[in-house]
Amino acid sequence: MKIPINLNINGDPYELYVETHLSLLDVLRDVVGLTGTNRGCNQGDCGACTVLFNGKAVNSCLLLAADADGGEIVTIEGLDREGKLNPIQQTFIDEGAVQCGYCSPGMIMQAISFLEENPEPTEIQVKEAIEGNLCRCTGYKKIVNAIMKASEILRNSK
Repeated sequence: MKIPINLNINGDPYELYVETHLSLLDVLRDVVGLTGTNRGCNQGDCGACTVLFNGKAVNSCLLLAADADGGEIVTIEGLDREGKLNPIQQTFIDEGAVQCGYCSPGMIMQAISFLEENPEPTEIQVKEAIEGNLCRCTGYKKIVNAIMKASEILRNSK
């Protein structure tokens, strides 16, 4: 059974008819075609599918698309403005925190949500904030460094 839902995705309105069992991740990737959000465990354990939903980081594999009706979604594709990377994306590149890149979109979205709430984090707070996002390549040091550097850049730009 399909139901109508309305989503604002990366600033664009979408009126969609979706199966009631589809997750937000399914809709983003398979219906809308935004494949930057990755499917990992599909159980909410790895964070590869993290997006911003109404300003907060969520595992899109755990949120039914129907429950997102009326919501504002930001995916990794929505961060680039006029061809310029978000400062957090840029620090991930600068600090070598992107290796295979599979976890990077979810990790970046988690970092954005975290830094909105805590613009002056300690290293321990950053580590705690990304606990739900798994990475098998970097060992997390470069990711933590990137988030710390991004927090400094964001503070200095205000």
